[in-house]
Amino acid sequence: MTVSKALRNQGKISAATRKRVLKRAKELHYQMNWVARSLVTRRTYTIGLLLPEFTHPFFAEIARAIAQTLRPHGYHVIISYFEEDPELERSEADSLLARQVDGLIIASAQPAHCLDLFKRIQRRNVPFVLLDRPIAGLQACFVGVDNRAIGRLATEHLIARGCRCIAHLRGPQLGIAAQRLEGYRRALAKAGLRGHARYVMGGGHGDDTGYEGMQRLLRVRPIPDGVFCYSDPVAIGAIKAILEAGLRVPQDISVVGAGNVHYSDQLTVPLTTVDQGTCQMGARAAELLLERIGLKRSLQPKKILIPPKLVERESTRR
Repeated sequence: MTVSKALRNQGKISAATRKRVLKRAKELHYQMNWVARSLVTRRTYTIGLLLPEFTHPFFAEIARAIAQTLRPHGYHVIISYFEEDPELERSEADSLLARQVDGLIIASAQPAHCLDLFKRIQRRNVPFVLLDRPIAGLQACFVGVDNRAIGRLATEHLIARGCRCIAHLRGPQLGIAAQRLEGYRRALAKAGLRGHARYVMGGGHGDDTGYEGMQRLLRVRPIPDGVFCYSDPVAIGAIKAILEAGLRVPQDISVVGAGNVHYSDQLTVPLTTVDQGTCQMGARAAELLLERIGLKRSLQPKKILIPPKLVERESTRR
């Protein structure tokens, strides 16, 4: 029992005893048998993290925050991604459940009418937390950001900077994209500005789609003097299209992104963006899942919204 506590860094053991145990374990090249441990504890000490993609800095930062939060509690994270494919997401989730993970954190791409995946998870009594993307009609723990507030903050900032013809490069067909669009429209209406449908253009979620969406916006007359973009990568693509067209950022067109990814301040034109509290979001999701794993009875789902903050840089400083 003393050896077990020393190896797990738990219990009341003197520093000298713990040091002796760890020294001997190193000499013997000891490694814990996680399979044997799970048979005793009925836990595998693994968490499944389902993400739509690896390459997006937003999800990379979230994954790091989750791992850093779980690691001190003895948990390991198995990361799986599904390329925004709902069917692949269901398959990957089933694989993680087959591995007997103790819990799941999911940034889901499931449509609102398709709740079969989550019903399967609930039937197996595996705790899970939805991350970033809520699912309408599903009673589940959720950690994310107020997306309407993101749209409102970004648009209000452009208005305050003197923009009067403000466009929006909207994201993919997800609930959060619709909420950011709603925040944009509400801010325009509050300021007494008309929101024309031709100034709302699909921007996807990457720099390539943002570039193409901005090219289409530049063909609208009059051209916008401000653009709120669904994400920072979309905004980066938009800036590229604006500069290639011989226009200036922000003198001709001001640009605001969302996400505050780690390189946003190092661009040719440092990007004004709305910080979503990415690291805080990942940490809170991990903490909430640990709380649910430790419970012996079910509780009402908890919803945590991280308040967004505007970060002003050169792309809107006229």
